[in-house]
Amino acid sequence: MSIQIETFYDEATNTLTYVVFDPASKDAVVIDPVLDYNPIGSIVSDRSYQQVVDFGKQNNLTFHFVLETHAHADHLSASQLFRDEFPDLQVAISERIRQVQQVFKGVYNLPDAFVTDGQQFDRLLKDFETFSAGTLTIKALPTPGHTPACLSYLIEDAVFTGDALFMPDYGTGRCDFPAGDARTLYQGIQENLYSLPDETRVFTGHDYQPNGRAVRWESTIGEEKASNIQLKGNTSADEFVKFREERDAKLAAPKLIYQSILVNIEAGHLPQQESNGKRYLKIPLNIRADRVH
Repeated sequence: MSIQIETFYDEATNTLTYVVFDPASKDAVVIDPVLDYNPIGSIVSDRSYQQVVDFGKQNNLTFHFVLETHAHADHLSASQLFRDEFPDLQVAISERIRQVQQVFKGVYNLPDAFVTDGQQFDRLLKDFETFSAGTLTIKALPTPGHTPACLSYLIEDAVFTGDALFMPDYGTGRCDFPAGDARTLYQGIQENLYSLPDETRVFTGHDYQPNGRAVRWESTIGEEKASNIQLKGNTSADEFVKFREERDAKLAAPKLIYQSILVNIEAGHLPQQESNGKRYLKIPLNIRADRVH
């Protein structure tokens, strides 16, 4: 078997969504699907989702899983739309999502009814777990540090790294989110990604097009080890941690962090409708001026 990979790029959030499938059996998974959200007017739409579904239907694919690399802080997940369309599909994420839920339950001051045992997801994956999606065999590689629940997915000769590892000319994911840790990210990349064969293809979760170049999403482990501008194969842990912590201290928060994480720790479920039929996002105010009341 030789997998095929179809890539979808969401320009608004620089997010890459992948459909990985076996062209013979038509078995498929979706990795990191986007639910479109415009904060101006707080408008949710399904353009990105529909592109993926249309591709699947045109190619007679059977979607078995939505695989989340982590609880994203920059876009809402379209996972529940896939579950509505394909009732047998499962939404899967690292079992360490429980840690993320516990942290953000406090950030949002969520009620006791919000449980932090991960039951919102259909499947919680253990580190290094190997599982099947029809004829596809997938291995969950732990790459935490950007968040505690980050997983990379190894499928044949391709690894999908989410926000852990980007293109060589951009580097790695930031580690300043609650419960993030640069040293943990370093260990996960070095031990679980850079230990893969050099020819392993790397597919990133975002591309921010440094220096205005065209969007790219594929490299190799060998290329990353040789030329990743933040973490080469011979970069020491102390060097990386120093660089990452100094850089992260200067970064602004993602524009959609509060909207995204509120939805994504619930496995892509939007907030429940209230008595007027509308749904509401909960966003904390970070007040920095003494005179604001």
